[in-house]
Amino acid sequence: MDLIVALKALLLGVLEGLTEFIPVSSTGHLILMEEVLGFEGPKGRVFEIVIQLGAIVAVCWLYRARIWRTLAGLFREPEATRFAVNVVIAFLPAGVIGALAHKIIKTVLFNPWVVAVSLLVGGLAILLIERIAPRPSVKTVDDLGWKTALGIGFCQTLAMIPGVSRAGATIMGARMLGLDRATSAEFSFFLAMPTMLGATVYDTYKNWSTLGTDSAGMTLIAIGFVAAFVVAMAVVSRLIAFISRYGFAPFAWYRILLGGVALLLLGWRAMG
Repeated sequence: MDLIVALKALLLGVLEGLTEFIPVSSTGHLILMEEVLGFEGPKGRVFEIVIQLGAIVAVCWLYRARIWRTLAGLFREPEATRFAVNVVIAFLPAGVIGALAHKIIKTVLFNPWVVAVSLLVGGLAILLIERIAPRPSVKTVDDLGWKTALGIGFCQTLAMIPGVSRAGATIMGARMLGLDRATSAEFSFFLAMPTMLGATVYDTYKNWSTLGTDSAGMTLIAIGFVAAFVVAMAVVSRLIAFISRYGFAPFAWYRILLGGVALLLLGWRAMG
Protein backbone atom coordinates (compact mmCIF):
# COMPACT_ATOMS: atom_id res chain seq x y z
CA MET A 1 0.00 0.00 0.00
CA ASP A 2 1.14 3.53 -0.77
CA LEU A 3 2.41 5.15 2.45
CA ILE A 4 1.00 8.54 1.44
CA VAL A 5 -2.48 7.07 1.00
CA ALA A 6 -2.21 5.39 4.41
CA LEU A 7 -1.20 8.70 6.00
CA LYS A 8 -4.19 10.38 4.38
CA ALA A 9 -6.48 7.70 5.86
CA LEU A 10 -4.87 8.28 9.27
CA LEU A 11 -5.43 12.04 9.01
CA LEU A 12 -9.06 11.53 8.04
CA GLY A 13 -9.54 9.18 10.99
CA VAL A 14 -8.12 11.81 13.35
CA LEU A 15 -10.43 14.41 11.80
CA GLU A 16 -13.43 12.10 12.28
CA GLY A 17 -12.61 11.57 15.94
CA LEU A 18 -12.24 15.31 16.49
CA THR A 19 -15.51 16.29 14.82
CA GLU A 20 -18.07 13.47 15.26
CA PHE A 21 -19.50 14.66 18.58
CA ILE A 22 -19.22 18.41 18.23
CA PRO A 23 -21.70 20.41 16.11
CA VAL A 24 -19.43 21.03 13.12
CA SER A 25 -20.25 18.03 10.85
CA SER A 26 -17.75 15.20 10.71
CA THR A 27 -19.06 14.09 7.30
CA GLY A 28 -18.72 17.60 5.94
CA HIS A 29 -15.15 17.84 7.19
CA LEU A 30 -14.28 14.48 5.65
CA ILE A 31 -15.73 15.47 2.27
CA LEU A 32 -13.84 18.78 2.25
CA MET A 33 -10.58 17.20 3.44
CA GLU A 34 -10.83 14.40 0.87
CA GLU A 35 -11.23 17.10 -1.77
CA VAL A 36 -8.10 18.86 -0.50
CA LEU A 37 -6.04 15.66 -0.17
CA GLY A 38 -7.32 14.05 -3.35
CA PHE A 39 -8.15 10.96 -1.30
CA GLU A 40 -10.07 8.15 -2.97
CA GLY A 41 -11.19 5.44 -0.59
CA PRO A 42 -13.39 2.40 -1.24
CA LYS A 43 -16.37 2.89 -3.54
CA GLY A 44 -19.75 4.03 -2.27
CA ARG A 45 -18.42 6.48 0.34
CA VAL A 46 -18.22 3.52 2.72
CA PHE A 47 -14.90 4.76 4.17
CA GLU A 48 -16.54 7.87 5.65
CA ILE A 49 -19.36 5.87 7.22
CA VAL A 50 -17.38 2.97 8.67
CA ILE A 51 -14.64 5.04 10.31
CA GLN A 52 -17.41 6.92 12.13
CA LEU A 53 -18.09 3.64 13.89
CA GLY A 54 -14.66 3.98 15.50
CA ALA A 55 -15.84 7.17 17.19
CA ILE A 56 -19.08 5.48 18.24
CA VAL A 57 -17.19 2.58 19.81
CA ALA A 58 -15.25 5.15 21.83
CA VAL A 59 -18.50 6.52 23.27
CA CYS A 60 -19.76 3.01 23.99
CA TRP A 61 -16.60 2.34 25.97
CA LEU A 62 -16.75 5.60 27.93
CA TYR A 63 -20.43 5.06 28.77
CA ARG A 64 -20.17 1.29 29.19
CA ALA A 65 -21.42 1.41 32.80
CA ARG A 66 -24.59 3.26 31.80
CA ILE A 67 -25.15 0.97 28.82
CA TRP A 68 -24.74 -2.15 30.94
CA ARG A 69 -27.02 -0.77 33.67
CA THR A 70 -29.69 -0.01 31.07
CA LEU A 71 -29.47 -3.46 29.48
CA ALA A 72 -29.50 -5.20 32.85
CA GLY A 73 -32.58 -3.24 33.94
CA LEU A 74 -34.46 -3.49 30.66
CA PHE A 75 -38.14 -4.43 31.21
CA ARG A 76 -37.46 -4.72 34.96
CA GLU A 77 -36.61 -1.17 35.99
CA PRO A 78 -38.91 1.63 34.71
CA GLU A 79 -36.08 4.18 34.45
CA ALA A 80 -33.84 1.92 32.37
CA THR A 81 -36.73 0.83 30.14
CA ARG A 82 -37.87 4.41 29.54
CA PHE A 83 -34.34 5.50 28.64
CA ALA A 84 -33.87 2.63 26.16
CA VAL A 85 -37.29 3.24 24.58
CA ASN A 86 -36.51 6.95 24.17
CA VAL A 87 -33.26 6.18 22.34
CA VAL A 88 -35.09 3.77 20.00
CA ILE A 89 -37.88 6.28 19.36
CA ALA A 90 -35.37 9.03 18.60
CA PHE A 91 -33.50 6.73 16.22
CA LEU A 92 -36.54 5.70 14.13
CA PRO A 93 -37.00 8.83 11.94
CA ALA A 94 -33.40 8.78 10.71
CA GLY A 95 -33.44 5.00 10.38
CA VAL A 96 -36.53 4.94 8.17
CA ILE A 97 -35.84 8.06 6.09
CA GLY A 98 -32.17 7.18 5.72
CA ALA A 99 -32.99 3.74 4.32
CA LEU A 100 -35.54 5.18 1.86
CA ALA A 101 -33.39 8.09 0.69
CA HIS A 102 -29.97 6.41 0.86
CA LYS A 103 -29.20 6.56 -2.86
CA ILE A 104 -30.26 10.19 -3.30
CA ILE A 105 -28.26 11.28 -0.25
CA LYS A 106 -25.07 9.60 -1.45
CA THR A 107 -25.27 10.59 -5.12
CA VAL A 108 -26.72 14.10 -4.93
CA LEU A 109 -25.84 15.65 -1.58
CA PHE A 110 -22.29 14.40 -0.99
CA ASN A 111 -20.42 17.28 -2.63
CA PRO A 112 -18.29 20.19 -1.33
CA TRP A 113 -20.78 22.93 -2.32
CA VAL A 114 -23.55 21.41 -0.21
CA VAL A 115 -21.13 21.03 2.70
CA ALA A 116 -19.87 24.63 2.52
CA VAL A 117 -23.37 26.13 2.45
CA SER A 118 -24.58 23.82 5.24
CA LEU A 119 -21.63 24.73 7.45
CA LEU A 120 -22.31 28.43 7.02
CA VAL A 121 -26.08 28.26 7.51
CA GLY A 122 -25.72 25.81 10.39
CA GLY A 123 -23.33 28.14 12.20
CA LEU A 124 -25.81 31.00 11.96
CA ALA A 125 -28.58 28.69 13.20
CA ILE A 126 -26.53 27.69 16.28
CA LEU A 127 -25.94 31.35 17.20
CA LEU A 128 -29.68 32.03 16.86
CA ILE A 129 -30.72 28.99 18.91
CA GLU A 130 -28.24 29.84 21.67
CA ARG A 131 -30.07 33.17 22.00
CA ILE A 132 -33.70 32.01 21.74
CA ALA A 133 -33.63 28.53 23.31
CA PRO A 134 -36.19 28.24 26.13
CA ARG A 135 -35.19 27.90 29.76
CA PRO A 136 -34.20 24.24 30.28
CA SER A 137 -36.82 22.00 31.84
CA VAL A 138 -34.99 18.70 31.28
CA LYS A 139 -31.66 18.39 33.09
CA THR A 140 -30.94 14.65 32.89
CA VAL A 141 -31.52 12.10 30.14
CA ASP A 142 -33.71 10.15 32.58
CA ASP A 143 -36.25 13.00 32.64
CA LEU A 144 -36.79 12.88 28.88
CA GLY A 145 -40.32 12.14 27.62
CA TRP A 146 -41.02 10.06 24.51
CA LYS A 147 -42.53 12.98 22.58
CA THR A 148 -39.41 15.05 23.17
CA ALA A 149 -37.24 12.08 22.14
CA LEU A 150 -39.24 11.75 18.91
CA GLY A 151 -38.82 15.47 18.22
CA ILE A 152 -35.06 15.16 18.65
CA GLY A 153 -35.15 12.18 16.29
CA PHE A 154 -36.80 14.22 13.56
CA CYS A 155 -34.22 16.97 14.09
CA GLN A 156 -31.52 14.35 13.52
CA THR A 157 -32.85 13.68 10.01
CA LEU A 158 -31.57 17.12 8.98
CA ALA A 159 -28.07 15.72 9.37
CA MET A 160 -28.58 13.61 6.25
CA ILE A 161 -27.53 16.79 4.46
CA PRO A 162 -23.70 16.74 4.64
CA GLY A 163 -22.40 19.72 6.56
CA VAL A 164 -25.44 20.04 8.83
CA SER A 165 -23.89 17.81 11.55
CA ARG A 166 -25.66 14.96 13.28
CA ALA A 167 -24.46 16.21 16.66
CA GLY A 168 -25.44 19.77 15.77
CA ALA A 169 -28.95 18.84 14.62
CA THR A 170 -29.69 16.67 17.66
CA ILE A 171 -28.13 19.00 20.22
CA MET A 172 -29.73 22.17 18.87
CA GLY A 173 -33.06 20.38 18.45
CA ALA A 174 -32.82 19.19 22.04
CA ARG A 175 -32.03 22.73 23.22
CA MET A 176 -35.17 24.06 21.53
CA LEU A 177 -37.18 21.24 23.11
CA GLY A 178 -36.11 22.20 26.63
CA LEU A 179 -32.94 20.22 27.38
CA ASP A 180 -29.98 21.96 28.97
CA ARG A 181 -26.62 21.99 27.18
CA ALA A 182 -24.99 19.07 28.97
CA THR A 183 -28.07 16.83 28.70
CA SER A 184 -28.50 17.71 25.02
CA ALA A 185 -24.92 16.64 24.30
CA GLU A 186 -25.21 13.48 26.40
CA PHE A 187 -28.41 12.33 24.71
CA SER A 188 -26.77 13.04 21.36
CA PHE A 189 -23.98 10.63 22.36
CA PHE A 190 -26.44 7.85 23.11
CA LEU A 191 -28.50 8.50 19.99
CA ALA A 192 -25.34 8.29 17.89
CA MET A 193 -24.86 4.65 18.88
CA PRO A 194 -27.81 3.04 17.04
CA THR A 195 -27.77 5.69 14.29
CA MET A 196 -24.17 5.20 13.25
CA LEU A 197 -24.23 1.46 13.85
CA GLY A 198 -27.25 1.21 11.54
CA ALA A 199 -25.59 3.40 8.91
CA THR A 200 -22.40 1.33 9.06
CA VAL A 201 -24.20 -2.00 8.73
CA TYR A 202 -26.34 -0.71 5.87
CA ASP A 203 -23.42 0.79 3.92
CA THR A 204 -21.26 -2.27 4.48
CA TYR A 205 -24.06 -4.50 3.20
CA LYS A 206 -24.61 -2.32 0.13
CA ASN A 207 -20.89 -2.34 -0.72
CA TRP A 208 -19.94 -5.83 0.47
CA SER A 209 -19.10 -7.14 -2.99
CA THR A 210 -16.55 -4.36 -3.43
CA LEU A 211 -15.06 -4.59 0.05
CA GLY A 212 -14.70 -8.34 -0.07
CA THR A 213 -12.18 -8.10 -2.92
CA ASP A 214 -10.47 -4.85 -1.88
CA SER A 215 -7.89 -5.66 0.82
CA ALA A 216 -6.23 -2.26 0.39
CA GLY A 217 -9.56 -0.53 0.97
CA MET A 218 -10.18 -2.58 4.12
CA THR A 219 -6.74 -1.63 5.42
CA LEU A 220 -7.48 2.06 4.87
CA ILE A 221 -10.77 1.67 6.73
CA ALA A 222 -8.98 -0.06 9.62
CA ILE A 223 -6.44 2.78 9.89
CA GLY A 224 -9.18 5.42 9.90
CA PHE A 225 -11.28 3.41 12.36
CA VAL A 226 -8.52 3.11 14.97
CA ALA A 227 -7.53 6.76 14.65
CA ALA A 228 -11.14 7.88 15.06
CA PHE A 229 -11.55 5.68 18.15
CA VAL A 230 -8.48 7.03 19.93
CA VAL A 231 -9.15 10.70 19.20
CA ALA A 232 -12.89 10.48 19.98
CA MET A 233 -12.05 9.02 23.41
CA ALA A 234 -10.12 12.18 24.23
CA VAL A 235 -12.75 14.55 22.80
CA VAL A 236 -15.84 13.03 24.43
CA SER A 237 -14.21 12.80 27.86
CA ARG A 238 -13.76 16.60 27.86
CA LEU A 239 -16.68 17.85 25.79
CA ILE A 240 -19.39 18.10 28.47
CA ALA A 241 -17.18 20.28 30.67
CA PHE A 242 -16.28 22.50 27.70
CA ILE A 243 -19.83 23.21 26.54
CA SER A 244 -21.07 23.66 30.11
CA ARG A 245 -18.55 26.49 30.44
CA TYR A 246 -18.44 28.04 26.96
CA GLY A 247 -21.67 26.96 25.25
CA PHE A 248 -21.87 26.26 21.51
CA ALA A 249 -20.98 29.70 20.12
CA PRO A 250 -17.28 28.80 19.51
CA PHE A 251 -18.39 25.94 17.25
CA ALA A 252 -20.84 28.24 15.44
CA TRP A 253 -18.17 30.83 14.62
CA TYR A 254 -15.82 28.08 13.47
CA ARG A 255 -18.52 26.74 11.13
CA ILE A 256 -19.19 30.18 9.69
CA LEU A 257 -15.47 30.78 9.09
CA LEU A 258 -14.87 27.36 7.53
CA GLY A 259 -18.01 27.50 5.38
CA GLY A 260 -17.18 30.98 4.13
CA VAL A 261 -13.59 30.05 3.27
CA ALA A 262 -14.74 26.84 1.56
CA LEU A 263 -17.25 28.77 -0.57
CA LEU A 264 -14.59 31.27 -1.62
CA LEU A 265 -12.13 28.54 -2.55
CA LEU A 266 -14.73 26.50 -4.42
CA GLY A 267 -15.87 29.60 -6.31
CA TRP A 268 -12.29 30.55 -7.16
CA ARG A 269 -11.58 27.05 -8.44
CA ALA A 270 -14.79 27.01 -10.48
CA MET A 271 -13.87 30.29 -12.17
CA GLY A 272 -10.30 29.13 -12.78
